[in-house]
Amino acid sequence: MRNVYERFVRPLFFSLNPEAAHDLAIFCLRATSNLGPALRFLEGFQPVPKPKSVFGLDFPNPIGLAAGFDKSGVAIPAWAALGFGFVEIGTVTARPQPGNPKPRIFRIPERLALINRLGFNNDGADKVADRLDKLRQGNRWPKVPVGINIGKSRATVLEEAAQDYLYSFRRLHPFADYVALNVSSPNTPGLRDLQSREHLSILLGTLRAENAAKPLAVKIAPDLSPNELDEIISTCEQNEIAAIIATNTTLDHSAIPPARDQPGGLSGAPLREKSTALVRAITTRSNIPLIASGGIFDAATAREKIEAGAQLLQVYTGYVYRGPGLLREITDGL
Repeated sequence: MRNVYERFVRPLFFSLNPEAAHDLAIFCLRATSNLGPALRFLEGFQPVPKPKSVFGLDFPNPIGLAAGFDKSGVAIPAWAALGFGFVEIGTVTARPQPGNPKPRIFRIPERLALINRLGFNNDGADKVADRLDKLRQGNRWPKVPVGINIGKSRATVLEEAAQDYLYSFRRLHPFADYVALNVSSPNTPGLRDLQSREHLSILLGTLRAENAAKPLAVKIAPDLSPNELDEIISTCEQNEIAAIIATNTTLDHSAIPPARDQPGGLSGAPLREKSTALVRAITTRSNIPLIASGGIFDAATAREKIEAGAQLLQVYTGYVYRGPGLLREITDGL
């Protein structure tokens, strides 16, 4: 599977502009999700089970799909068939929104990196909830945990953010094994301000008051100062948050040649050390379970995150470059 993807499939996708390639991949996976024989074919490439139990959920293996790939939850059965131990869809916002103007995804192959400034383009909480309800009613719900990542609508002012998240939470939490709160994307103006103690306390308190039983995860930025990180950890502990996802994309583009640089969040290999350092820093400060994301391209970089203190892993950019064989390579090496 790995050789087929890297030799034949990836060159096809990389011959297209990045967003067209992404849309083609989602189109194919969405179609596959509705075809039983195609799903059974994909299941033949699944990695060996490596069960893991974290924050009350059972995962067949510790490798999940990071939010951002399937923003509106259109291909969940296909992701599960490919062998992901869990699938996180989103980021979903209360209102549907088109995101930022195109072009807004950029490949940097020589750095094994992507830059995106998508801006939470998604179908909105109502449509996604209806889609997930049909998936469940049609007996096509996957056997792996499903996380739903929610974020602030672009048009919502910061002071009303908690109510904006609450709307999405109410619509979507019945379908989620856990809900992840994206307060760290660099592509929605003001969103990272929600990582401050004041705003994060209000947000977490609002959602826990609505349903304290649902596991909540908070996805944080890699560009935090030690004091900012301490405040986030303290706020998460006070609100009994189930997990921290470390990390989102970075605004540190120092690894990218200036001629190739673009505004937006950087992901991939250049993020590896920064995200691992943050995982290690959180581990020394707290017992909150960690989901690590950033620069995972093989078994060695996956083990690095585990050894730093992560319980679960998420991949996105590594999957774009390495393909489905990445999951088996990682699980074989853990």
